[in-house]
Amino acid sequence: MRYEITHTAADCAARTGLLELPHGTVETPVFMPVGTQASVKSLDSADLLNLDATIILANTYHLYLRPGMEVLDAMGGIHRFMHWDRPVLTDSGGFQVFSLSALNKVSEEGVLFQSAIDGSRHFFSPEKAIDVQRTIGADIMMCFDECTEYPADYDRAAASMAMTERWAKRCKTRWEEGDTEKQALFGIVQGGVYESLRKQSASALADLDFPGYAVGGVSVGESKEEMEAAVAWTMPCLPKMKPRYLMGVGAPEDMLTAIEYGVDMFDCVMPTRNARHGNLFTRHGRMNIKNARFARDDAPVDRECNCPVCQVYSRAYLRHLFRAGELTSLRLNTLHNLCFMIQLAVQARDAIRKDAYIAFKHAFLQAYNQRDRI
Repeated sequence: MRYEITHTAADCAARTGLLELPHGTVETPVFMPVGTQASVKSLDSADLLNLDATIILANTYHLYLRPGMEVLDAMGGIHRFMHWDRPVLTDSGGFQVFSLSALNKVSEEGVLFQSAIDGSRHFFSPEKAIDVQRTIGADIMMCFDECTEYPADYDRAAASMAMTERWAKRCKTRWEEGDTEKQALFGIVQGGVYESLRKQSASALADLDFPGYAVGGVSVGESKEEMEAAVAWTMPCLPKMKPRYLMGVGAPEDMLTAIEYGVDMFDCVMPTRNARHGNLFTRHGRMNIKNARFARDDAPVDRECNCPVCQVYSRAYLRHLFRAGELTSLRLNTLHNLCFMIQLAVQARDAIRKDAYIAFKHAFLQAYNQRDRI
């Protein structure tokens, strides 16, 4: 992996960059669609190419359980398996281990957890998390971390952060035993909602010299103000010349705020999940396509959107598809929402290069909050 900062904004810490990976180059800031089980829900790889998605995220936990490592190994890894020749990032499975099983047992060695699919018992150590991601074949792997729950008191957050740091050292050792040119490894900052812990975690991981860094333990129930504070505390403590990834955050307003602090990479299930529930992103906020007032509305979802949906289909038709329970509804809604997020990152890059990011952000948010204009 090679990362180059190509421009730093004159009015804030936002920056543009080029992230060179084995399966292609990614311009940052970037939004990464979530393909949990080697598939972005309702879309195929051709759809993602048409949206110009340059990197997607897959889930280690789910792929480990199904189809399993023997299948992925036999199929030559995730890229060949899902017919996707652009970069892939895999999370370590740490969040799912803690969020999908109330019966997990954490020790210094790792986590014993119960499968959310069939109830079977499995064990993930930091070393196994690296081994699994190596088999998957992702361009970027994540360290196995203990995702701190919310709320957590200071002592609990401190203990979780310390465990994450110890596991990060073990992950890095395991990663260095393999071909580090084929897959990069990112460390994950924890520390809950506590400034001193966030800074301590970021500094400790920076000393370990990972190729990139992520901010974890956010978007787990905390307020937007608490999430923003965690980002603001963390960014100055991370190496400037390495990529920074905010995990699980993808609301348009949150992404733009984090870019201002110097975050480069984002992922979130929100655009695809909202699409499946009929909630569509527009420049004037979210639209509930189920509303009766759209029954005879011949306008596109967003008149200024150049996605393949807005170029062809009306609000009335999309409402009809959703109300009729047509599977096409899920695909078209998802195409629109993902295009909106991918293009928002493109617009942010353009504004940064023009040294006008703050003005761009303010103008976007002002329009985004005028929902009466939808």
